Amino acid sequence: MSTGTPTLAERDDDVDFTPTGPPMTLAEFHALPDEPDIDRMLIRGRLWEKPMTKRTRKHARLESRIAQILGNWADTCPEPRPEVYSGEIGCDLPSLESGVGIDVAVVSPELEATLTDDDKYIVGAPTLIVEILSPSDRIEEINLKLDDYLAAGVPLVWIVDPFRKTIVVHRPDADPEIFSGKDELTGDPHLPGFTTSVSQLFGR
Repeated sequence: MSTGTPTLAERDDDVDFTPTGPPMTLAEFHALPDEPDIDRMLIRGRLWEKPMTKRTRKHARLESRIAQILGNWADTCPEPRPEVYSGEIGCDLPSLESGVGIDVAVVSPELEATLTDDDKYIVGAPTLIVEILSPSDRIEEINLKLDDYLAAGVPLVWIVDPFRKTIVVHRPDADPEIFSGKDELTGDPHLPGFTTSVSQLFGR
C-alpha cells in the first residue's frame, strides 16, 4: 500500500462508473429527469453515471482562484472579450454527441456570439477547459473527457492536480507538458498575453 499522495488511479477504486443503457442523443440526454444524487455525462452517445459527490473546500477554493485569475486576464483583453465560466458549467459538443460538466472554461468571443439566451450550456468547443481532479474521479473518466475535448477542437486543456500541485497541459497533436512550482504557464496564441506561475494559481 502506498504511503504517499494517492494517484488518480489509486483513488478511484470504490467509485462505480460505467456506461448505462443504449446510445442516446444530446436531446435525449438533456431530457433525462434531474437526479441530485447522480452525476452524468454523455460521451459519444453513451451515458455514463456515478454517485454525485460534494466538492471539497480545497477543490472549490482552487476552482474559484483559477477562474478569478483567468477572469482578470479576460478583463484586460480588447473588446469583444472572451468569457470565463466556472462551477461545473455544462458544455455540449454536438459534433461528437457529447455533453459534460466543466470546472472552468474560457469561451472565445466568436463562440460566445453564437450562443443565445435560450442556450443553457456552452455549445461548441471552448478555447480552454480546466479539469480539477477530485478523489471521486476515475482515470477512465478523465481520459474519456480529455479525448473528446481534443477531438472536438479544444486547443488547450489543463488537468489540475491539487494533490501534487501540478498542471498538465494538453494540446491537439502535441505531447502533454507538466508544470509545477514557479514554472510559467502561458496560453499563447489562444490566450494572448496570459501568463502566470503555477504557484500563483495554487495560491502559494
